[in-house]
Amino acid sequence: MNALEVSDLHAGYGKAEVLRGLSLFAERGTIVSVLGPNGAGKSTLLNAVAGVLASRGRVTLCGEEVAELPLEQRALKGLALVPERRELFGSMLVQENLLLGGNRPRKQGKKDWRKTLESVYELFPRLKERQSQVAATLSGGERQMLAVGRALMSQPEVLMLDEPSLGLAPLIVADMMRAIQRLKQTGLTVLLVEQNAHAALGISDRAYVLEGGAFILEGEASQLRSDTRLVESYLGTRRETEAGQVTDVM
Repeated sequence: MNALEVSDLHAGYGKAEVLRGLSLFAERGTIVSVLGPNGAGKSTLLNAVAGVLASRGRVTLCGEEVAELPLEQRALKGLALVPERRELFGSMLVQENLLLGGNRPRKQGKKDWRKTLESVYELFPRLKERQSQVAATLSGGERQMLAVGRALMSQPEVLMLDEPSLGLAPLIVADMMRAIQRLKQTGLTVLLVEQNAHAALGISDRAYVLEGGAFILEGEASQLRSDTRLVESYLGTRRETEAGQVTDVM
């Protein structure tokens, strides 16, 4: 069963249409990446699926149509978005930020929802070390961990990540990609938007390449890694060096 299906999705800003009839699917328990250059519409796609941005088309979550639902209702159904800017509460403690993410299981009456906190700390031990630290004092990598951890506290069906490697050092990027792989092993479905094509393809099951608001390539991630057009356009001349980094993540 597909955890997420998007059909004929159109979205934009004002009269400017950015996405032109996109369709994609993500099977339950898989990682699906969306690659492409700046301005291709990657963030617009995630915002439209999450309900942050108005759109036309179908969005189906675990077999249920959610396109007509507002942002809050989609979140309660199990869609979780970690935006590029992370949007943490900087004046609050790390653990306070995490607990705020438990709104969905709280509203569903799950009395043991706080146990998810230990799972987040197991995934990101650094957050446990800094649980009593103010979020604004964290490093860039730690803030990204906190943003992902807060989304996981909602116990989502689908986790959508917008550029989780942006601005992070290579070693932290590798750590983040390994963490995303571990999430897949728990059965979580991940929709990953990334400019770092090597890192994304190294952990993904399926991938789409977005350019100018339309998908120009799609297929199994292993196949796209060997696609000449993708290599020339997005992987560039550093293919051999960066491919080694991907191997480290896998």
